[in-house]
Amino acid sequence: MDRSSSAKTSLFRVGESAIHGRGLFAARTLLEGEFIGYYDGPIVEQDGMHVLWVQDSSGSEWTGYLGRNDLRFMNHADHPNAEMDGLDCYALREIPAGEEITIDYGWNDS
Repeated sequence: MDRSSSAKTSLFRVGESAIHGRGLFAARTLLEGEFIGYYDGPIVEQDGMHVLWVQDSSGSEWTGYLGRNDLRFMNHADHPNAEMDGLDCYALREIPAGEEITIDYGWNDS
């Protein structure tokens, strides 16, 4: 699988978000289950802007990644249209062109 951001730029664009600051938007209709992109960045130990926390397969460890590509602009939604599987992002449903791509940051998870 090609995970380079340049290979996937036709799928999304960065623009002004009604949710917060800048956001990631579908450049064309994305199909349910479609691979949107790979969240690329170095491992970090402190939380901060554009840090994605990923839980390991056992559910016992969390690793932070400081986003370096455009996926760092995904905003939170309680009812997102995309989800992260590790560092890979997939569409949860069809996302029409121009719609903001959102994920659930997991803030409300117990």
